[in-house]
Amino acid sequence: MTEKAISLSSMKPKHGARKRKMRVGIGDGSGKGRTCGKGQKGQTSRNGGYKGTTFEGGQSPLWMKIPKKGFNNTRYRTRFQVVSLADLERVFKNQNEVGLEALKVHGLVKGRLPVKVLGDGELKKPLKVQAHAFSKIAQEKIKKAGGSCLVLAKQGAKA
Repeated sequence: MTEKAISLSSMKPKHGARKRKMRVGIGDGSGKGRTCGKGQKGQTSRNGGYKGTTFEGGQSPLWMKIPKKGFNNTRYRTRFQVVSLADLERVFKNQNEVGLEALKVHGLVKGRLPVKVLGDGELKKPLKVQAHAFSKIAQEKIKKAGGSCLVLAKQGAKA
């Protein structure tokens, strides 16, 4: 008996595992000839001729009939990068001042968005904290620990 060596070039799929692609528009004997299964004339028989999923045959779509009411502020809201007091206590053990550059160096903030300090956690040592905004609880906790809060002007804000 001779053994056949198996290689990538000699491997083939099982019979019937791969089916040939239907070649539409190849003639009447192909099984999808003449109109290629798209029916007769009209928009949907043409190449790229389909309306979107919300198209309702020419009548007013549902999204146009529903009343639009109210105001949504998401487009105009101020987005902040958030830093908690617990992070400040953990990272700035040996320092007395916390500025934006120090926050960036230690990886607490990145990018150009304004920074807001929130009151999560406790502060045990006095810190001079610079940020664009503070929550009321954060301000109280920083002042209670003997530190101070310096509110910076937001970038692009008119003076």
